[in-house]
Amino acid sequence: MLQIDRRIFIYFDYILPLLLIPIISISYFLIQELHPELADKQLIYFSTGMVTFILFFLLPIRKLLWLIPLFYWINIILLLSVEFFGVTKLGATRWLEIPFVNFTIQPSEIMKIAMILMLGYLIKTHPPEEEHGYGIKEFLRFSFYIIIPFSLILMQPDLGSALILLFVGYGVLFVIGVNYKIWLSILLSVIIAAPLIYNSLHEYQKVRIKDFLAEKPSYHVRQSIIAIGSGGLSGQEESEATQTHLKFLPIAMSDFIFSFYIERFGFWGGVILIMIYALIILHLLLVILYMKGDYLIQVLASSLAFLFFLYTGVNIAMTIGYAPVVGLPLPLFSYGGSSFMTFIILIGILENLLSFRHDRLYDSITYNNR
Repeated sequence: MLQIDRRIFIYFDYILPLLLIPIISISYFLIQELHPELADKQLIYFSTGMVTFILFFLLPIRKLLWLIPLFYWINIILLLSVEFFGVTKLGATRWLEIPFVNFTIQPSEIMKIAMILMLGYLIKTHPPEEEHGYGIKEFLRFSFYIIIPFSLILMQPDLGSALILLFVGYGVLFVIGVNYKIWLSILLSVIIAAPLIYNSLHEYQKVRIKDFLAEKPSYHVRQSIIAIGSGGLSGQEESEATQTHLKFLPIAMSDFIFSFYIERFGFWGGVILIMIYALIILHLLLVILYMKGDYLIQVLASSLAFLFFLYTGVNIAMTIGYAPVVGLPLPLFSYGGSSFMTFIILIGILENLLSFRHDRLYDSITYNNR
């Protein structure tokens, strides 16, 4: 029988799951209202996510750090395999089919976890200097582990996921500490290379940018803005939320679920939802400050903070026409399992590192054959 020392719950971060519960609950309510069959499927994602969270929370992760490089390179192989054995959906080849079970996985989602853990492993084993942070040699070494998956995901093509990986990777390095001269050099290089970067984009990516810059928004964005406007201050009843229920609003359960939410709960509902996400990000930033010196926790907390900020900011800006439509879901709110599981796994790992941050707690887990 497995016996767990109850002292681990002293260090458990209860605030984070309490902030996540209303997000997940409202998401299920909206999906259930619009498509009950898919709501049942979403419940499976929720249940699987809960089991996965518990699994990662109980794993002795600090004792398994030596496996992280292996996990990283296995995921690099999976990304390479997409090029040769990938499954194409909606014109993009981003998935691998698992034989005999008729199930697909998206290696780019798993790679987010692998890259974050790899950065945590590297930073823990090679901590920065106290005053000046990492120099150019260490920076290039970390960049190697960021650029490889970025390039492979970009080839799929999946510009949104590739940029998320890039921003999170370098965002983590910014939080941990890199010499400021390196950041200035990168900024200058990006500005100079901007025309070349634009010319290297795929045609559909250029179209999205042109639609974003055009005076008249695209059809998807127009319908989204109409849905948001019809919500008013307090929202519409289910029978009056015609923009969504009459199918004028496309992708209402995933990419544009924020528009659906505003149509039902109005401006004040939107303020509450955005405040919850802001509190999550603020809480993660406080964890970074409080756990200064524990680089594993700092990397996980800062990665989650960047992920929540980027996904939430881009998704909401996209629905009101202030960002190109790039297909980034609203974290733990949009319908689907891939992104949901990524966030749940990272949260489970963070909770593990916080609860078991004293090594002696790992020793308190005992196995009894009685």
